[in-house]
Formats: sequence, structure tokens, C-alpha cells
Amino acid sequence: MKPVEPTAVTIDDEFWSPRLETNRDVTIEYQYDQLESSGCLENFRRAAAGETGDFEGMWFADSDAYKWLEAASYVLATADEPDPELIGRVDDVINLVAAAQDDDGYLNTYFTLEEPDKRWTNLNTLHELYCAGHLIEAAVAHHRATGKTSLLDVATAFADHIDDVFPDEIDGAPGHQEIELALVKLARVTGEARYVDLAEYFIEIRGHDDRLEWELDNPEGLAGYDPDGDDMIEGARGVFWEDGEYDGTYAQAHAPLEEQEAVEGHAVRAMYFFAGVADVAAETGDEDLLAHLERLWENMTTKRLYITGGIGSAHEGERFTEDYDLPNEMAYAETCAAIGSIFWNQRMLELTGDPKYADLIERTLYNGVLAGVSLDGTEFFYDNRLASDGSHSRSGWFHCACCPPNVARLFASLGRYLYTVDGRDCYVNQYIGGTASVPLEKGNLTLTQETALPWEGDVTLEVTAPNQTTATLHLRIPEWCDDVSVTVNGETVSTADEGYVTLERTWDDDRISATFDHSTTLVAGHPAVAATAGRLAITRGPLVYCLETVDNDRPVHQYRIDSTTEFTPTHRSDLLEGVTILEADATVPSLEGWDGKLYRQADETKTRTEPVTAIPYYAWDNRDSCPMRVWIDWP
Repeated sequence: MKPVEPTAVTIDDEFWSPRLETNRDVTIEYQYDQLESSGCLENFRRAAAGETGDFEGMWFADSDAYKWLEAASYVLATADEPDPELIGRVDDVINLVAAAQDDDGYLNTYFTLEEPDKRWTNLNTLHELYCAGHLIEAAVAHHRATGKTSLLDVATAFADHIDDVFPDEIDGAPGHQEIELALVKLARVTGEARYVDLAEYFIEIRGHDDRLEWELDNPEGLAGYDPDGDDMIEGARGVFWEDGEYDGTYAQAHAPLEEQEAVEGHAVRAMYFFAGVADVAAETGDEDLLAHLERLWENMTTKRLYITGGIGSAHEGERFTEDYDLPNEMAYAETCAAIGSIFWNQRMLELTGDPKYADLIERTLYNGVLAGVSLDGTEFFYDNRLASDGSHSRSGWFHCACCPPNVARLFASLGRYLYTVDGRDCYVNQYIGGTASVPLEKGNLTLTQETALPWEGDVTLEVTAPNQTTATLHLRIPEWCDDVSVTVNGETVSTADEGYVTLERTWDDDRISATFDHSTTLVAGHPAVAATAGRLAITRGPLVYCLETVDNDRPVHQYRIDSTTEFTPTHRSDLLEGVTILEADATVPSLEGWDGKLYRQADETKTRTEPVTAIPYYAWDNRDSCPMRVWIDWP
């Protein structure tokens, strides 16, 4: 199946529209200013001017500019009317990028300024192919948004240079995946199948070649090498070596894809890799690749996934660790990894039509990603903890600034994740209000969706077809929904099929009304997860909830709930830009008899009942910093 592109979708949604407006009007401009102040754009100016030395920022900072260009291009593509200021700014950045490109198509400002004679010598760490991939993604987005080829020409020239170099001159996989999925995007927009072949090469060689190991064992003469040992290569050894020996797990290079049984290593690398594999599988029809991905997805979702959709539990290496290792206070759950998971799951949805992938997209979007940006659009979480003592807060920017522009490009392209089509079948995968023009095999449908999500489970779809189109609509039944009722023009229907409500008819001017059970649910973790033992999480619809001290009279660690605790939802338009809070009576320890004592016999302690208030997890840390918990103690 294919997605309905965001240019065919106009989002008009009570929950999402304000966030997308903030992304468009605040975040995009704010991030441009950060690219200027951090020196990222200055690197391009100086490279274009033929200067050398004094590169600013992380050595892959070019990718931050490319992700910003991609986000801005999506904004231009979906705008109600032209934005001359943003158009001009995008063109200016593209001109900078083009001017920094070498005559042979190569483009990387770190190497141009610092080590021009050492291109492609450090695939492990220097991220040339990673940056190239983000350039290509930006170029494809810009071309589709504007019809211009100014950036596409730059990206194509670089891709052609890469095609000349790999594998004839250099045989090896990149240390950070991204080029794979980008090359498939380029193939789709240019019609050049050789880019798919190159993406397939990068996938197949991973785990088969020893290039990454050789670089770490033979650093002299490589880019980033410092004979004093304080260099990028020494840093890479910390994550690529185990017990003094090379181990490629960090970059999913420890074994060929077909031999990998679990999601391992750096979480963002893994997600981008699997997304690229899914793209190649879609282009080649390779069912073995799909089977490998399904096996890895099963491991991730049943043993290595946070309830928020976050992934990658360890701060050291930003990586997966082992099955059921999901700490709360020290959760890493990088925002980029959650976004990468959405990219991968969307591709799996398109390949298989299985709604479980749309379910995970929804969970991750509303929790693991949305928490990554402040309500005002100017502060960001790099890592997303599920408990905090109050010291963990968002930042305005980062030295390694991959997450903020990733959020911006996902939000700006959100319309792409709502609907998919296959022949005369249309799948409604995400419930976000607005209008979509859906191209089907025989005629088009216009879908106008209204929804009360995430606060309530009511959805309506107005279906119009100019020529009474016969088609089948599939409405996803969310994983959090235990009961659904659907009517068409007031008549009840009950046609559920493998996670969807299926409606086949000749559509004219019809109204579908769906109500998805939206009750509050208390969730327990697997007994093997030590961090959730004796605790419960609170969910309602797609949202995970948490406790913040600012809403409660006691420290959050003192509250106890159990499986019978009943929460009452109340929508508060005056709080956190409008949220539904959940209130209940919880058990707390009585302070009676504790004066002058630090410890007492357990049978002397007492408890009492006090009110407790929970807010959506995505909204935490938007007021004064204070302790927070997702998993609440269960007596």
C-alpha cells in the first residue's frame, strides 16, 4: 500500500493544529536562529569561500541544516498560502549548500574545512554518508514541495559521487545508517534504479565486511585521528569495543541482518537501518528482508520497548541493552530514536497492512515524541525519562542537535501518516482531524475527519465522491480500545477484520460515526522488568499519564494506587494549553507517629486516603521543574 502524501492532506484538528502552527510559526524560525548561532550555517559559508580550519560544532552538523531544510520544505508544501519569507530563507540556505559543494559532487563542510585530503577514511565515526542521506531527504522534500531542482541537483551530484566511490574504490558500510533509506527516496523521485542497488549494497555488506574494525585497529592517517589519543577514533572505541576487542553491535554490524535475533546497539542507527531495509524490500519484493524485520520488531515490542514507545534504555552508547532492561529514572529513550521508530513502523505498515504498526506509531507519537518538545516549541528533550527527581529539564539546543530538527520535520510531515491506499481500498490509520483527497484505483474520495482524540474516542468521517465511487474503507481499531461502535448514515455496522472496521460500499455523500471505548486503564509491566515491579502505569486512549509534584500535595513517590483505583477525567482548558487530567483517591502513608523517628516497625505504620492528580506524560516539565513519575507504586 502507499501513503496519501501530506500535500493531499489538510490537518484541521483541535489537538494537533495548535502544535503544527507552533512548529511552523515558532520552532522553524527558532531552529534557524540556532543554526546561525551555533556556527552550522557559517561552516557552509566558509567552505564556499574556500577557507580552511575553525569548523564549528559536531563534525556531522551539516545534517542539522539538512533536517531543517526538510522540515521547512514540508511547511511550504502544506501551507495554505505562500510564505515569501520562508521561501527566501530556504533558497538562501540552499544557495549556501550548493556553493560549498566540490566540483566532483562531494559535500561535507567538516572535511572541506578541516581534513580535505582524508575523505572516506573514517566511515565509523565521521558520518559522511549519514550527512549525505539527510541532504538527499531534504532535496526530495524540497523538490516535491516546490518543483525546483536547486537542492535536488546538489543531492544527485553527491549521490553520483558516492555511487562512483562505493564499492569500487571503498568497500564498507557506514558507521551511522541513513544513506540507505535516502537513496531509495532519490530513486523514487528520479527513476534511477541504481540508487536502490547502492542502498541494497550498503545493507548487504553490514555485518559481512571488516572495514569498521580495520579503521579502529589502524587509526593512523584516518580523519579524526590524534596521536595523543584525545580524538574521535578513541571515542568510537568506547562504544564499538567490548572487553578490549572489536564488537560491531553498536552499529548493527556484529552480524549480517539475517542472523540478528534482537534489536541491538545504538537505537537511532537501528531504526534508520530497519527503515532503509524496509524501503529496499518494498522496491525489490525481497520477502526475506521483510521476515528479518518482522522478527526484530517482535523482539523490540515484546522485550525492549517503553510504555511510551521510547526505545534505547542506556545512556552509555544511547543503545538497547538486554531484554526487559527498562529503567525509569535512567531511561534514555532518545527523541530521535522514537522518531526513527515511527519512520520504520510506517514502512512496515505500508508493506504489510498490519494495523499493529499504526498502533505503535500512535503510541510513540503521543508520548515518546510529543514529550520531546515543550508546549511553546523552543525547548527539547534529548532523552526522555519516565521518572525524574526534578533535575531533568528540556534545553533550548544541544551541541549534538539531532533531535530538535527531527521533531520539526516529523510534525511538518504529519499528514503522511494518516491514510494509506491499495487499489480501491483506503485505510484510516491515525485519527487526526482534517480533509484528505484520497486517490483510489477507480475515482477519488474526499474524507473529512473530525475527532475528539486524544481526550475522547469519538470520530466522524464525511465521505464524498464526485462519481459515486465504489471503495472499501478500513478504520483502524486502536490497541487501547476494548469496544467500538460504528454507524454509516445512522445505521449500525459491525464489520471488524484483523484490527480494522471494514466498510465496503458505493460512496456518495456519507457520514461515518465511530466511538472507540476510551476508558482509563491501569497497566502492569512484565514481571521480568525490575523497574516496573510493584508499580502500575495510567493510560487513557493513546496517552500515558504521569504524576508531577506541582499538581499534588505530596512527593510523587508517596502515592499508591491499585488495580481497582478509579480515575475521573476532567478537561482543563486552563491548564497546559488544555489537557484532560485524571483524579482519584490514592493511598498515602500517614505521618502520625513519625516525629523524631527515621525507622519504625512496619505494623506500627498507618495509611490514609488523599486525592491524586495525573497529567499526560507529554506535558510534563512545562511548568516549574519538579519530580515526576510514570510508574506509580502498587501496594
